[in-house]
Amino acid sequence: MNTQEIYAKVASEANLRTAQVGTTHKLILEACTTPFIARYRKEATGGLDEVQIELVRNRVAQLETLLKRKQSILETIESQGKLTKELTAQIHNCWEENVLEDLYLPYKPKRKTRASVARERGLEPLANWILTASNASVQTEASKYLNKEVPNEEAALQGARDIIAEGINEDANVRTRIRNRFEKQSLVQTKLVKGKETEGAKYRDYFNFEEAASKCPSHRLLAIFRAEEEGIIRLSISPEEEEVVNGLAPLFVKRNNEASQQISLALTDACKRLLFPSIENEYRKTLKAKADEEAIHVFAENVKQLLLSAPLGNKRILGIDPGFRSGCKIVCLSTEGNLLADAVVYPHEPQQQTTQATRILLDLVTAFDIEAIAIGNGTAGRETESWIREIKFAKTVQVFMVNENGASVYSASEIGRDEFPDKDITVRGAVSIGRRLADPLAELVKIDPKSIGVGQYQHDVDQAKLKQKLDAVVVSCVNQVGVNVNTASKSLLTYVSGLNQTLAQNIVDFRQANGSFKSRAQLNKVPRLGAKAFEQAAAFLRIPNAKNILDNSAVHPESYAVVEAMAKQQNCKVEDLVQQETLRKQINLNALVNAQTGMFTLKDILAELAKPGRDPRPALEAFTFADVRKPEDLYEGMVLPGIVTNITRFGCFVDIGVKQDGMVHISQLANKYVSDPNTVVKLQQQVKVKVMEVDLERKRISLSMKEV
Repeated sequence: MNTQEIYAKVASEANLRTAQVGTTHKLILEACTTPFIARYRKEATGGLDEVQIELVRNRVAQLETLLKRKQSILETIESQGKLTKELTAQIHNCWEENVLEDLYLPYKPKRKTRASVARERGLEPLANWILTASNASVQTEASKYLNKEVPNEEAALQGARDIIAEGINEDANVRTRIRNRFEKQSLVQTKLVKGKETEGAKYRDYFNFEEAASKCPSHRLLAIFRAEEEGIIRLSISPEEEEVVNGLAPLFVKRNNEASQQISLALTDACKRLLFPSIENEYRKTLKAKADEEAIHVFAENVKQLLLSAPLGNKRILGIDPGFRSGCKIVCLSTEGNLLADAVVYPHEPQQQTTQATRILLDLVTAFDIEAIAIGNGTAGRETESWIREIKFAKTVQVFMVNENGASVYSASEIGRDEFPDKDITVRGAVSIGRRLADPLAELVKIDPKSIGVGQYQHDVDQAKLKQKLDAVVVSCVNQVGVNVNTASKSLLTYVSGLNQTLAQNIVDFRQANGSFKSRAQLNKVPRLGAKAFEQAAAFLRIPNAKNILDNSAVHPESYAVVEAMAKQQNCKVEDLVQQETLRKQINLNALVNAQTGMFTLKDILAELAKPGRDPRPALEAFTFADVRKPEDLYEGMVLPGIVTNITRFGCFVDIGVKQDGMVHISQLANKYVSDPNTVVKLQQQVKVKVMEVDLERKRISLSMKEV
C-alpha cells in the first residue's frame, strides 16, 4: 500500500475526501500546526476543524507504522521459506494489529515451549496421527514413540497434546473467535484479597463485584484496575471458559473415538493455558486503552473549559492567599499583572489582628487604586471573604473567590522562581491567585494541567497520551483566544502556533530591549524567528493600539491586501469597514475570490472585521456563597448556590462554600435522561443545588439539580 492508498483508507474511515486527507497531511509534513491549518488553510483542507486534522495526523501515522510492521513480518516469513501467495494476500489485506499478529504467530521465533520440546523428542508425527486417526488405539500408536526421553505412552500422548494445543493457539481463526467471545461475553469479576478490608475500604463497592465488561463504564474500570494494582482485589475479565471450549469443539473434534478424546483434552488445555491468558491480557489492554481514552477526553474537556473560563480583564487586582496561623498573604497587581506590593496580615485566629489587617488592606486599596479583590478558596478562604465583605471601601471594589488549585505548584516551580526570584512561595501563590482572576488562560498555562484539580483518574491513564492531549488542548485554547505580544509571559508565548521556548524567550528579550511591539512586521526582527515561524504565529499574536488595526485582529498578515481590496471596493478605509456594518454587507465577496483566496478565507475575514481583537471568552459574573461554612451546617433539602468545579462521566462536583465539594450524580443533573454531563453543565458555571445527603463519616455530600 502506498501513500495515496493510506490517504484513501483514512478518508473512507473518517467520511472525508481523499484529496482533503492528502492536502492536510502535506501541510502537517510542512510543519504547519493544527490551529494554523484549521484557521488559515481552510481552502486546502476543505474546512476541516482541529479534531479532524488531529484525526488525520494520528491515523496516517498509525497506518504508516502498521505498514512497516507488515513489511517486517513478510520479510521474516520469507526468510523462513514459508511465505505463500495466500498468506501474503492475507497480510496485505489485514488492517487490525491483533489479527496481523495472529497471522504472524505460527512463524514468530519462539523461546522453548512444551510443544517445541515435544517436537525435539520426535512426537510431531504422533500429533499429526491423532488429528487424522479413526478408530485405532492411541495407546498402541503412542507406544511406537517411546525412548529415553519419552518413558511411557502417557508421556508420548502428553507431548502430542502439547503440539496440538500450540497449533490451536496459533490458529488465527480460533483466536478471532475467542477474541469475539471476550468482546461480547466477558464478565468483570472481582474478589477481595483476604485481610485487605480495612486498607481497601474506599474500594468496598468492588469487594465482590460482577458486571458485563461491555457495560462497565470507564471510570469504574479504572477504579477496579487501581484496586487490583494496590493489591486490594483479584480481578478476572473473561467469558465462561467451558462455553468457549464447547463452541470451538466442532472445529477440531470430528469423530467419537480415542483420538478425538485426546484432541478434546488438547483443546481444553490450549484454551486454559494459552488462549485465555493471552486473549484476556490483550482484552484488558483494549479495555484499559478505551477507558484511558475516555478519561483523557473528559480531562481534556475540563481543562479546555477551565482555560477558556471568563477573565476579569486588565484590572488593578489585590490577590489574597488566605491562612489562619500563617496569616493572609496580600499582593497588589498592576493592570498588566506586575507585582506592585506585598504584605502579610493576621485577621483570623489565633492572632485575631482584624483591625490592623483592615487598616493595611484599606491603605493598599487606596494607594494602588485597586478595582477587584481575588481570594483563594482554600484554607480560611470563606472566613477571609466574610472579613473582606464587611469592610467599607471608599469606592466600589468587586470581590471574587478564585479556585486556587495548582497555585502552590506554580509557587514552587521554576517558572515561579524565574518570575519572582526574591519572593517566597507565599507571595508567588497570592500573585497566581490574583492573575488567575484577571486572565485564567495566561496564568494556568504555567501549571501542569494535571495539578489544576479537574478530570478523573488522571494518574491512572497513559501518561504520554495524556500529556500529548493536554498540550494540544492548551495550544488550541491559547490560539483560539490570541495573545497580546506586548504583555504575554514566556510561558504563554510558548504555546502560540509556530513558537517554542527559544523563540518565546527571544520575543520577551526583544520586547525588553526595544520596548513594545508597534506592528506585527517587527516580529521579523526577533532573532531566529524566520519566515515559517512568522507564517504560523503572526495571526495569533495581537498588538493593541497598533497603527494598523488589523495587527490587533485574527486576520493573517498574508490577507491584509485582501482587506485593503475590500476597502477599495467600497471606496473607504479599512477602519471604516470595521466601524460600519453597512459597508461590510455591501462587499461583493465573489469578486475577490482568486487562486490564493477562497470563500472560506473571505468569510472569516469579514467575521473578524465585525469584532477585531474581541476576546471570545464569556464575561465574568459576580458570585456569592450562602452563609454556610462547613458540612455540619448542611441539612437535607437545603437549596444553595454553587460553582461547578469538576465534571466526570458520572456527574459533576460543585463548590457550595463548605471546603468540601458536593457531588451531583448524573441521574440528578436534570429532569430528563442525561448521557453526558457536559450537555448540562460547564466548569465554573453558577448553579443552584439541593442537598440530598451529608455523610460526615465518609466525607461525602450528595447534591441534586433536579427541580431547583
